Amino acid sequence: MKYVLTIVLALFTISGVLAQGITVSGTVYEAEQRGPLPGVNVVVKNTTIGTVTDFDGNFVLTNRQVGDVLVFSYLGYITAEVVVRNANPLSVTLQEDVNALDEVVVVGYGTSTKKEITGAVSVVGAETIEDLNPQRIEQALQGQVAGVQITSESGSPGSGSNIRIRGISTNGDNRPLILVDGNVIEDLSVINPGDIESINILKDATAGIYGVRAANGVILITTKTGKKNTDLKFSYDAYGGFQETSRKIPVLNATEYAIIVNEAFTAGGGVPPYPNVFGLGEGTDWQDEVFETAPIINHNLTVSGGGEKSTFSFGSSYLTQNGIVGGPKANFRRLTSRINFNSDLFKNFKLTANLLYTGTNRKTLPENALGSVLFNALNNAPTFSVKDDNGAFTLSEGLGNEVINPLAQIENTFNENDVHRISGKIGGNYALLENFTLESSLQFNYAEVTGRFFSPTVFYGSGKVFNVDRNFVVDTKNIFRDYTWDTFINYNAAFWEDHSLTATLGMSLFQTTGQFGGSQGFDIPDNSFSNAFIEQSSDVINFNEQNNTVGKFDSRLLSYFTRLQYNIKGKYLLSGIIRRDGSTNFGPRNRFGYFPSGSVGWIVSEEGFLQDSKLFSFVKLRGSYGIVGNDRIGGNRFRSILNGEGAYVLGGQLLFGRAAGGISNPEIAWEEQKTLDIGADLRLFDGKVDITFDYFNKRTEDLLVSPPVSGILGAAAPGSGSPVVNAGTVENKGFEFVIGYSSDPTKDFSFGINYNATLLENEVISVNNGVGFIPGGSFGVGQDPPARMENGKPLGYFFGLQTDGIFQNQAEVDAHATQANAAPGDLRFVDINGDGVIDNDDRTDIGNPIPDATMGLNISLNYKDWDFTAYAFASIGNEIVRNYERNQPLVNRSVYTLNRWTGEGTTNEFPRVTTGATSNILFSDYFVEDGSFVRLQNAQIGYTLPRRIVDNVGIDQLRVYISGNNLFTLTEYRGYDPSASSGAPIGAGIDQGFYPVPRTYLLGVNLKF
Repeated sequence: MKYVLTIVLALFTISGVLAQGITVSGTVYEAEQRGPLPGVNVVVKNTTIGTVTDFDGNFVLTNRQVGDVLVFSYLGYITAEVVVRNANPLSVTLQEDVNALDEVVVVGYGTSTKKEITGAVSVVGAETIEDLNPQRIEQALQGQVAGVQITSESGSPGSGSNIRIRGISTNGDNRPLILVDGNVIEDLSVINPGDIESINILKDATAGIYGVRAANGVILITTKTGKKNTDLKFSYDAYGGFQETSRKIPVLNATEYAIIVNEAFTAGGGVPPYPNVFGLGEGTDWQDEVFETAPIINHNLTVSGGGEKSTFSFGSSYLTQNGIVGGPKANFRRLTSRINFNSDLFKNFKLTANLLYTGTNRKTLPENALGSVLFNALNNAPTFSVKDDNGAFTLSEGLGNEVINPLAQIENTFNENDVHRISGKIGGNYALLENFTLESSLQFNYAEVTGRFFSPTVFYGSGKVFNVDRNFVVDTKNIFRDYTWDTFINYNAAFWEDHSLTATLGMSLFQTTGQFGGSQGFDIPDNSFSNAFIEQSSDVINFNEQNNTVGKFDSRLLSYFTRLQYNIKGKYLLSGIIRRDGSTNFGPRNRFGYFPSGSVGWIVSEEGFLQDSKLFSFVKLRGSYGIVGNDRIGGNRFRSILNGEGAYVLGGQLLFGRAAGGISNPEIAWEEQKTLDIGADLRLFDGKVDITFDYFNKRTEDLLVSPPVSGILGAAAPGSGSPVVNAGTVENKGFEFVIGYSSDPTKDFSFGINYNATLLENEVISVNNGVGFIPGGSFGVGQDPPARMENGKPLGYFFGLQTDGIFQNQAEVDAHATQANAAPGDLRFVDINGDGVIDNDDRTDIGNPIPDATMGLNISLNYKDWDFTAYAFASIGNEIVRNYERNQPLVNRSVYTLNRWTGEGTTNEFPRVTTGATSNILFSDYFVEDGSFVRLQNAQIGYTLPRRIVDNVGIDQLRVYISGNNLFTLTEYRGYDPSASSGAPIGAGIDQGFYPVPRTYLLGVNLKF
């Protein structure tokens, strides 16, 4: 009995203690930098009892019960729930909600929230960039953003990429405007991807707030900054790994090569050069000789912090990368240092400042052209060894004038470029009265670009165009400066309870200057790169003196702009922009232009009929239309200047002096882009599903083009050229679609999947230059340009002969239209115009380098402390011209040659081999291939050490990961890389042996403390 009384008494005692309640306290942190979060709402679930965290992120709740659930909520962060277990202090970490509608987005001279944006804006966050580990920022955009196409100029270290936002709009400069913390950056190689906090892409007419430079879209990059009232935080990210070629092109081995060469010589009436083919074996695989496994290493350190009134962030990184062709001969090194500083100097005045230094060193080899290293590796004969019995590189005799030993070429190539760039910005924000703020900033860029090229005396073989009889060195030094001064005033007011207005009025002044210099010196005494300096040369040529040029340029822009943003009840949105731009690239009569744009939005989910919807949690309809100008042409084309070369006879002597340069046109005016966008943003099922849809139409009118003119006018004279005129219209229209799904079905598991697609149709509406087309690109040797810009066709479409199989017998040859040198086994060309003769007049549309659709698929999985991400990209419907094969009797050939025509009925696809004259080498659809592909861009798996472990050693986060980039590509294209392109509006998609984007394997670490 006494035991029962004891138990009852104990229960009453415990009940009394619980009834008295406990005091719950703790601190709330943000996950990224482990800084305290002030102002977080802490509420007991299903009650009105709560508090707010103080300045240091601390909170206290009294008289609480074990088992209570505390709800922590803060704008821009994912709400967290914590169960009270005891009176021990809580440590709560809130994760940033990157999908929150209240996320702040930079939109140009200001910010907005995702919810209230009325334009077509895409955002890429720091987490995506960290997952991809790109060497260049462009690589983080491909497949991530609908409407943005990225093509690689090359896979060599330090090479650039081409960015096209919603198609190719002009036959001139199609680059978007790029701003880093508000500062204009032309080359993204100067930015360390690890410094980036977010990337915002403005794709429609709302980019017009930036004026003339925004005609091709705007990319806004925000770098990482510190946060107020946080301790000093360190972040160290590093990775290392190796690269290898993602592909080799199958070519003939020595035995196969000899058989094909013998057959070709026999068919051409010659003597077979290899009487005994069976002793040759495999021979030399020149691709194996030039490709190698190359290392890549990157270090990135960030330090940040903040006090009560100021914040700062410092970052420094170092990247070194060898080439998969040439190794250290194709090395790229990049050192960056960045500092951001913000301070509330006075009650109403805020100061912002940032400074960026980038130093790069890049060594290069000949690539992506006739005579490049890979071109020679593909065409050199497998019967040659790398070196002869004396240890000297073999000579590629008999292979024509361009094909040489690629290993000897690497050995004798010395090409090095250094870039030192400093970019900075200082600005202030002053609050006036009650509703006004005044902002002003000065931005600058200074870059020194130096180059050093040495060509030693070398002999590659008889008649080779690359032989050098007299060694020489070339030194260049170019200096670029630009300045931007922006000043604007903002007015923000709320009235009539449900109405708000934001007005912006400002001006922008931009100046860019450049100075070019270079010299060439001959006869270096010891024929070595280590002593290859101009001072050691016996004969020096100054390029500016030789070309009668001053080597300078100066271009300026003056702009005034205003924007009104009106909001009614948080659901009816209106924005209007008008900008007046002036450019020194145009004459006095057309120097200034007015460019208006407007956008509207309707948040339908705020209406009563959708507020209680279980399906839709957010619905917004939006539309925009506007006009943006483009002035990207060379300076002084509206007037005649003496920068050409003239020949004069004075006193019976022939003298050379200056003459008028390019033919002037004082009437040239702004190229105008008219953009329409209609879109919708939806969130379904409590925000688990995101959908974005856009229809766009971009029409560029008054294109700035150079028409053909008579040589009588002097356009063919040295230093001269055709005038620039407004004569063309290009239209890009299409659809963008993005859908994403994210869910966390259990406490330990979450996943997300995102798919985006862009459908694009490009058409040249008119080319009013007198002939109706503009040619471009190159194919083979001595043939007409294979690409065109022409009315009714895609910009840069391929123009050549159309084939209709292979002549199987002489009867077919006789019955066909007259075709030069035609014989059984040759390609049969279509007589397009029906005149009975195959000639240039039978050329037609045989391909389009612009894809019909691009797509991206992104997957992320998280289980406990493990994470996995994968990104894939697809390009569908574009063609590529195969132009890496040299037509010479003794060069090597691709393995498909084994399927050649050898007699009637053997094939209707691949022509015969012969050394005789045929029309098979003429540009035709035989050389045009489907360039569609699907690529696994990146896959990464990481493990983050549990907090209970890292807290014991005084660090905030330690994560290790392995990743692979460019893991595989599915394509029918036979070349190295279907994703590569020269980027030229006319002539893109012509593959002269593109350096492939390498496959990369990395091991990395993310450390925060």
